[in-house]
Formats: sequence, structure tokens, C-alpha cells
Amino acid sequence: MWRDIPVPFYLTVNLFEVQNPQEVLQGAKPKVNQRGPYVYREFKYKTNITFYDNDTVSYLEYRQLFFRPDLSNGTEDEYIVMPNILMLGAAVMMENLPSFVKFLLSGALAGLKQEAFINRTVGEILWGYEDPLLDTINAIVPGMIPYKGKFGIFVEFNNTNSGLFTVNTGMKNISQVHMVDSWNGLKKVNYWRSNQCNMINGTAGEMWPPYMSPTSLEFYSPDACRSMKLVYEQSGQFKGVPTYRFVAPKTLFANGTDYPPNEGFCPCRQSGIQNVSSCRLNAPMFISHPHFYNADPSLVDAVEGLHPSREEHALFLDVHPVTGIPMNCSIKLQLNLYMKQVSGILQTGKIQPVVMPLLWFAESGYIDGSVLSQFYTNLVLIPSILDYLQYIFLGLSVPLIISAALMMMSQEKCSLFWSSNKKNSDSYKATQAPHAGKLPPVKVLREARL
Repeated sequence: MWRDIPVPFYLTVNLFEVQNPQEVLQGAKPKVNQRGPYVYREFKYKTNITFYDNDTVSYLEYRQLFFRPDLSNGTEDEYIVMPNILMLGAAVMMENLPSFVKFLLSGALAGLKQEAFINRTVGEILWGYEDPLLDTINAIVPGMIPYKGKFGIFVEFNNTNSGLFTVNTGMKNISQVHMVDSWNGLKKVNYWRSNQCNMINGTAGEMWPPYMSPTSLEFYSPDACRSMKLVYEQSGQFKGVPTYRFVAPKTLFANGTDYPPNEGFCPCRQSGIQNVSSCRLNAPMFISHPHFYNADPSLVDAVEGLHPSREEHALFLDVHPVTGIPMNCSIKLQLNLYMKQVSGILQTGKIQPVVMPLLWFAESGYIDGSVLSQFYTNLVLIPSILDYLQYIFLGLSVPLIISAALMMMSQEKCSLFWSSNKKNSDSYKATQAPHAGKLPPVKVLREARL
């Protein structure tokens, strides 16, 4: 089950369609409409499993995604107007370059008929489309973008692995089971500006050590390029199985001003969004909660059509505390692009600086079917029966103990009575013993002599 996870996982994607692209180019506030969800069945399996003498095991975990139109609100063939991530991102990245370089890029963009907004299908936006701009950028600024020919937000997400994880087996110390020893051979990453932010903490996000305390849990997320810490919210049940619910604290994506330990993730903007440009080819990308939930209100106000809510946009993990196995989970993240007018690049028009939401996705899964039945029977039902049986046996033992005590007391009285009678009898016999064998005295009648 650890190698080939039997739990059904789903990737749910919601795209933000820009409804007023021409007005945005003139400096207006962007207006978006959420499209979707587009649902994909996600299969996970581990390969290259290697055990080591220091009680660790390494593996590659692959994921495969298959579109589920029956669960989706729309198809992959639908067209959606979205920001041209490649062009607008490159413009911001080249903002501080010499003017002649930006002039060359602007001319190349015009020759390739590139615009600030594109009208592409869902499938193209997510899984890639042919774009000659990639080769042009690589020709002008070699090495800036490693992709060639095809670009998509999730182009490297399907049929790929999340890196080489090495985790503890817990053979000698069960409290360390599943804890990450290294990722891609690294004890810590080098994306961020502080040792604390670069640390690889917790597990790989699948399981945690057993006998959990209601405090917090951590896991390393290659997609977010960092370790993430969730805090205990409440105890509950999932289909009869007791769970601890862990949620994201408000400080998870806070900036360094509001939460100093996050200073290492800067340069920062408003609280509630994290700059991931250092692990995304220096592109001006930010991650956040969906609809900027738990973020600075100015981020929501800058884009029309966002409606953050705790019920729909908060992430959570429901974990069985005894085993450390998640019973129900939904990890939600939003991908955002910082875009603005860049002098010298005419295609950026008069776009006002804004953190533009592109899409948000949720990876979710829950234990169900035969796995849930087996889990419930072995880890909930049988222990509960044994727990009740001990009180039943204790209740049955009380009258038995009392009866045994009464019997012992009764036997003791009988023994004392028997011993007393026997003693009296023996004493009587002892007093009569000297006279045994003698005849009673004969009275001589002197009258008879007369």
C-alpha cells in the first residue's frame, strides 16, 4: 500500500478567465471569472525503491493524470482568455536590462504576433502548446528559459516524479518513520535567503509517525519548493475513524514584516503571497491560498471577481493520530503572476502593477472502500471491542471476587468451629484417660456382715 497507494487522488483545477483584457491594457482593474473545475484522476506509484543500512529508504514517486469529464464542469477543448504568462513574465524579468535589449525583445514579440493576453484551450494552457517565443527568448538571452518549443503551466507535472526522496524506515526508532532524510541528495535546499527557510522538515506528505500529539505537523513540498507547517485545529471523525484536523496558519504565506521568520522567503510583497521566483526560473510567480484567502485585502481588491472563503479555499489534513495516516485531505494552492507595464516593451501597454491570479488547484483524496473497512476493523472496531471487554470482564469479576471472599470467610468460620469442637473433645478424652480400665468402687455393706 505504501508503494502503490490504493487511495484515489484527484487533481482539481480552476482557471481564472480575464473578461476585460483590452481595458486592462489601458490601465483598468482586471475582471476575472472562475472556470471549471477540470478534474483529473491522479495515480501515484513508487519506483527505484532502495533500502540502506542506516534505516532509510529512497524512492521516486511518479504521478499520472487522466481527465475525468464526468466530474468536470467543462472540457479541455474550451477556449479561455488568460494572461500570456511567457511574454508578461519575460517582460518583468528583463525590466532592468539595457533598453536596446528590451527593444529587440519588443520587436521580436511584434514579429511573432505576441500579445499580452492569449485565447487558448484548457488543454493547451495546462499541458502545453507550441510557441516560437521560447526559441526567440533563448536566442536573445541564452539559458533564461530551459523549455524549448512547448510551454504550459503543468507541462512537467504529468508522468513525472517529484524528486528522489530518502526517508527513515523507523526500524530502530518508530518516532522517525517517514521523516525525510534528504531530497535529491540534499539535506536542505538553496532557494531561499535563510537556513531556516531552506530546511527540509517533516515527511514527504503521505504519512507521519504514529501516536501524534495535537500540536502541528510538517512536510516538504517540491511544488512549493519549501517545507510547510500545519497546525492542529480540532478533533473529529471521518466515517467513524477518529482524526486530528490540521490546517494552514495565517503565517504560512505571511511576509517578513508580519512574520519575521518568513523574511528568508523575500523579496516580499503583501502578506498572503509567497515569492517563488527563485525556484521558478526567476519568473515573477507567487503562490497563495485560492482567491487570496488569508491574504492582505489589497490583493483581493486589486482584482474584480475574487470571493475568498474558508469553506472553499482553506486547505486541511485529517489524520488518524494513532497511525499517522491521513484519512481525508485537500491541499489547495493558487498560482499568480506579477505583471505590469514595462518601459520599452510596447506589448505591456499601460498595465497597472498587479498580482494576477492564473489558476488554483487542489490535490485531494480520502480512504474509502475495502481499505477503509480494513482500517476501521483493525484499528477502530477491534480495539474498541477489546476496550469494552476489559470493563465487562472487570464487571463480571467483582461478584466473583465477592463470592470467593464470602466463601473463604465461611470456610474459615467452619474451620474454627470444627477446630474448637475437636479441641474440647480431645480435652475431655484426656481428662478421662487415667480412669480407663478400672471398675467402679464396691460399697461393702456392714449390715450384710450382721
